[in-house]
Amino acid sequence: MAGNPLSDILRIKELKDRILFTLFWLVIFRLGCYLPIPGINASALQSYFASQAGSSTGITDYLDFFAGGAFKNFSLFMMGVMPYISMQIIVQLLLIVFPKLKAIAEEDGGRKKIARWTRIGSLVVCVIQGYSTTIWADRIPDAIVMSNRFAYTAISILTVTTGTMLLVWIGEQITKRGIGNGISLLIFAGIVARLPNATFELIKKIQAGEINAVYAIVVLIMFVGVIALVVLEQQGQRKIPVNYAKRVVGRKMYGAQNTYIPFKINPSGVIPVIFASSLLSFPLQIAQSLGVQAKWLRDFSYWLRPAGFWYNFLYVSFIIFFAYFYTQVTLNPQEISKNIRENGGSIPGIRSEKMEQYLNRILNRIILPGSVYLAVIALIPSLVQRLFKFPSQMAYLLGGTSLLILVGVDLDTMSQVEAILKMHHHDGLVRKGHLRARNL
Repeated sequence: MAGNPLSDILRIKELKDRILFTLFWLVIFRLGCYLPIPGINASALQSYFASQAGSSTGITDYLDFFAGGAFKNFSLFMMGVMPYISMQIIVQLLLIVFPKLKAIAEEDGGRKKIARWTRIGSLVVCVIQGYSTTIWADRIPDAIVMSNRFAYTAISILTVTTGTMLLVWIGEQITKRGIGNGISLLIFAGIVARLPNATFELIKKIQAGEINAVYAIVVLIMFVGVIALVVLEQQGQRKIPVNYAKRVVGRKMYGAQNTYIPFKINPSGVIPVIFASSLLSFPLQIAQSLGVQAKWLRDFSYWLRPAGFWYNFLYVSFIIFFAYFYTQVTLNPQEISKNIRENGGSIPGIRSEKMEQYLNRILNRIILPGSVYLAVIALIPSLVQRLFKFPSQMAYLLGGTSLLILVGVDLDTMSQVEAILKMHHHDGLVRKGHLRARNL
């Protein structure tokens, strides 16, 4: 059934309800980003950050970037979903290190048990990060209006912990009843909401002569090119042919089939970037908040500052590591080979016992260039900041990390919308001549 994709979306009740449900919770998320913690003077915060504009506040801008602007507001959602993502990483690593935990996860109801432990661990991370934010707020003049500091600390930790766990719940609800991956969409919404203000600030700085207009045009052209490359990379595939022989099931005979396994060039999408950023944001926030009390933390904060060499080195290393790690978790060659054999399938030219080894080799060849590509794109904010003297906030918002998240989440959401459209016998969003998977 041909038609306009937008009108098709509005005609399909299931899809329309899912989109409205998602938009409702995203609006709630954005409202919560402006609700300050009890006991915080919002005016003092604005004055402080206005006075710090143009100074070295890279860590603050970095944390604020992933919180969707909520960190500088000291709001209900100031920690975003990063504590939960950090705990997810820790749990996934523990499942690999400890076979007993992996055995528990594979039992009936094991996934729910692991999810419950992840939430409990997230609470611990939230309490630690919440406490660090109270110490940091104490350094801002007139930011805290409550005279009883113990009461303020307790209320702040409770508030930001509740805010993070509420966001986790919202993300899960969007994933179940809305469109797209809920956690990723929350990060996506935070970036999109801040883009207009970042663009306006860029124009102001160009008019004031603080940023060269030619540099700004070059950077914007470069970003458009990066978006095109990210789209191509996200859509690229390596197709592994699989042949299935004739087989008898009950009284029916099924004919031979020829199909393929689509291995994406970047099977993990933007997950490595989000994981790497989350893993670095936790120690950065602790060092930022407690640095006044310990010299070694101040040194750590300096050496691991965003856009610095060691930060970029660790960032690239984590992206490549998580690209391999997440792909091995989601695309297990052993399980794929087992399923092919059990269904009477074979890969042309590959012996059955060598199938797993072959798929492993193909995956490794795909993941390495894909992960390096991700890492190079993610380094763009640092390069822009150094070469073109862009402020850190604009570099993060208009840089590689934000582009990877925006494009990756958008493509994932579009693919879900298209799947529902086709299920109801409508044309998809992607037509011939537009985005298509390339057979590499």
